[in-house]
Amino acid sequence: MSAGDQDGTTLLCVPFAGAGPSFFHPWRELSAGRWRVTSVELPGRERRILETPYRNVVEAARNSVDEVVADLGEGARTVLFGHSLGAVLAYELVHLLSARGVNVERLVVSGSPGPWTQRERRAAGLPDEEFLARVEEFAGFRHEALDHPEMRELILPALQADCEMHESYVPSTDDPVSVPILSLRGDRDGLVTGEEARQWQQATTAGFSYTEFPGDHMYLVDSGREVLDVIEAHATRGTGPQPSYAR
Repeated sequence: MSAGDQDGTTLLCVPFAGAGPSFFHPWRELSAGRWRVTSVELPGRERRILETPYRNVVEAARNSVDEVVADLGEGARTVLFGHSLGAVLAYELVHLLSARGVNVERLVVSGSPGPWTQRERRAAGLPDEEFLARVEEFAGFRHEALDHPEMRELILPALQADCEMHESYVPSTDDPVSVPILSLRGDRDGLVTGEEARQWQQATTAGFSYTEFPGDHMYLVDSGREVLDVIEAHATRGTGPQPSYAR
């Protein structure tokens, strides 16, 4: 699909635990004009570092939706992308945006089991060092900022709050969304199985598709361009099965 075909479509990205909008800034260039790439800005990070982070996904979505609607603008066509915590937050936002009459064309969830499945192994509530070790184990990498005491002091509260709200998440409704869902996963993800990633099929009354990429839970750190290409391919070809990136 050319840039002209995608005119007016916004790719709204929802950060994963501990991340902020800046993670997705490189996607603006990678999208090469296919979308306007924007992000949900949650308290407790980056420009909102001094604000108290949320500890409940449903509350975070409800308190963010006005700002999201204002950012999208009138009549915007929107694709939502969320990874891990961002996936369930994006799912809640789709319900809210659809109720507002926003044209959500697709929900892209990444590294996440279906919304009704809670993670068995948890990090929330552990002492700081154990918590960080568990998060590092979950993610498959350690953020270098956590090795600097001053930065860790800034980052840790939001990361702990994010893990708490993710691990205690219960959907606000049992009703599925009415937009197509594309579920993505790293083929070596030790946190989310392929079967769990396919559970999202039960969360929509529209089309469903599933694609794997080479990598672990945080495969998207190095796969931004490939992720965007797959989102574009699904937007172009509809919701039928697509070639997997797994190899």
